[in-house]
Amino acid sequence: MKIGIADTTFSRVDMFPYAEATLKKLDKRIQIERYTVPGIKDLPVACKRLFDFYGCDIVMALGMAGKMPIDKQCTHESSTAIQQVQLMTNKHILEVFVHMDEASDDKNLDIITKNRTTKHAENAYALLLGKNSLSGYAGMGRRQGREDAGPAVVSGKGNKISKNKKSKIEKSKNAKRR
Repeated sequence: MKIGIADTTFSRVDMFPYAEATLKKLDKRIQIERYTVPGIKDLPVACKRLFDFYGCDIVMALGMAGKMPIDKQCTHESSTAIQQVQLMTNKHILEVFVHMDEASDDKNLDIITKNRTTKHAENAYALLLGKNSLSGYAGMGRRQGREDAGPAVVSGKGNKISKNKKSKIEKSKNAKRR
């Protein structure tokens, strides 16, 4: 399994170590290929190159959007191009974007960044295990960057992951760690 990680020099937090540590904790055999570019609009090409020239099975695009309207526009354009690369390659790219205006201060920015990057690294690994590896979490209100929202409850009924299903997912994670 080879995971590509594209990141940027524009980011105010180095997101790579969070992804790397999480992936190595999940499976020591994972190969990681890093590709650093200047800014968020450079990520789509980096992602495609990670597939085409470095043989990655999945890619994480780590980027940070500034607070200005132009930054949000650039982020949207990058996101659209990343979607195009996914369609061209038939491979997943997990977009791990953090917007600077999500945080009240630098400490909070780091907390959000670590949470989002770590959870998306777990998702990337799960997707490599198979198309149904995240199915047990469908409808669970999982979030990256903040606490999970949890499932919606309607008329006393809601999505509840069975303990059996959850334990299978956890066992799968733990088995891969060894």
